[in-house]
Amino acid sequence: MNLLRPLITVSGFTLLSRITGLVRETLIAHAFGASSYTDAFNIAFRIPNLLRRLSAEGAFSQAFVPILAEFKSERGHRATSTLVDSTATVLTWVLVGLSLLGIAGAGFVVWVMASGLLHEGRSFGLAVMMTRIMFPYIALSSLTSLASGVLHTYRNFSLPAFAPVLLNVSFIVAALVVAPRLDTPIYALAFAVLAGGVLQLLVQLPGLKQIQMIPRIRLNLALALAHPGVKLILRKMMPASFAVSVAQLSLIVNTNIASHLPPGSVSWLSYADRLMEFPTALLGVALSTILLPSLSKAHADSDSAEYSALLDWGLRLTFLLAAPSSVALCVYAEPLTATLFNYGRFSGHDNLMVSRALAAYGVGLLGLILIKILASGFYAKQDIKTPVKIALAVLVITQLCNVIFVPYLAHAGLSLSIGISACVNALMLFVSLRRRLIYIPLAGWGLFFVQLVGACLVLAGVMRWFNQSFNWIALGYHPGIRIAALIATLIIFAAVYFSILFLMNFKYAYFRRCVK
Repeated sequence: MNLLRPLITVSGFTLLSRITGLVRETLIAHAFGASSYTDAFNIAFRIPNLLRRLSAEGAFSQAFVPILAEFKSERGHRATSTLVDSTATVLTWVLVGLSLLGIAGAGFVVWVMASGLLHEGRSFGLAVMMTRIMFPYIALSSLTSLASGVLHTYRNFSLPAFAPVLLNVSFIVAALVVAPRLDTPIYALAFAVLAGGVLQLLVQLPGLKQIQMIPRIRLNLALALAHPGVKLILRKMMPASFAVSVAQLSLIVNTNIASHLPPGSVSWLSYADRLMEFPTALLGVALSTILLPSLSKAHADSDSAEYSALLDWGLRLTFLLAAPSSVALCVYAEPLTATLFNYGRFSGHDNLMVSRALAAYGVGLLGLILIKILASGFYAKQDIKTPVKIALAVLVITQLCNVIFVPYLAHAGLSLSIGISACVNALMLFVSLRRRLIYIPLAGWGLFFVQLVGACLVLAGVMRWFNQSFNWIALGYHPGIRIAALIATLIIFAAVYFSILFLMNFKYAYFRRCVK
């Protein structure tokens, strides 16, 4: 099986998701700008997102997919189907209970997340109400994560990759159609999250039906908990949940710090997050999605050479595509931010603040993406304890960086701290993989890095020239020209980068990777 084929499929749908996501953010920026109201929404949205990652999408996927792959390989369809039914039953009832608790205690949750909103008038009340509206999204997105894990194991990558598009479509409809009709327009975005969660789950069902894996959710929670596969998943989820909670604790601290900075700081970081997540999802999420089932199979087959070769392929492809993306965020942050967000209520000052945060993220983009690939090397072996230990050390490093950078760089210091800590995290994961001989690099990395650095230096010079040659804020009076200019320059940058590599005799054929 050619790994590039599913990677292109996942990346293609992820690209569609990110494009619709940028459209959604552009519309939100135009309608609401960066204000205390958008701060309230972004904080409220982070809470169910945070708990979703803690309870399901992060910890659950890391434990569920390798065990599901093992059941499928060794025990057959019937046993795999029973495992899916029992897991779905436990996941549903636990998360329904968690959602009800969250709705009841929304005020306390928002205070923990962003106590600074208490000093911004109506913002705190808005955040509490939107948190209550969006809390059921945890259960919906968690069941979506289960469905995606099943489909990935059966090598159906298209439906899970398409699902996030529907959340973005919900936001777009809400911003254009629903918001103007509400007395408090920002509530439309909260209802969009709930609608998007329902749609993301429903779109998975045809794929599950095709492989006869639609989960049957039972009323007997105790019977489902007694399933040996569920017990194993829960046992693996404990350290995985701890690992994810460490990362999310860092996010809580950063959000709380941002809520005490000037109004708009949370939103500036949120807009920068969206742009940073574009390459992160296209590369890190897509690659880890493809690699985890293949690595799990290689582990089940005790094929250590194939396991190491898969990691080598993933790491080289990450460097090839993430390095120029990192250069773009660092050098071309202002044109990107201006073209996508500088409309309506989104001012030139907002543009400057977001571009500073985005450039800071660019410093650590490679680390943020590499973590997803390197961590898969542990998760596929059902080793979750090692990433946990590393995550604890990184949490301390992140907060030390905040102490150093935030007093001088304000909100941009928070994104810089995350980026630097991500690079440290990736380095520690890499060293651990190498020491255990889980990953043994193939030949040619030295020449690979020389070619990559040379191409990136040329690319940075070209980007800097285009950045300084145009007044991207002034071009806002002619949005069509500004959009066309950005697209044209991005095409030029891609052509320059890959042409320089070609002239240096770069071996593109290596990436036509096949798995057994």
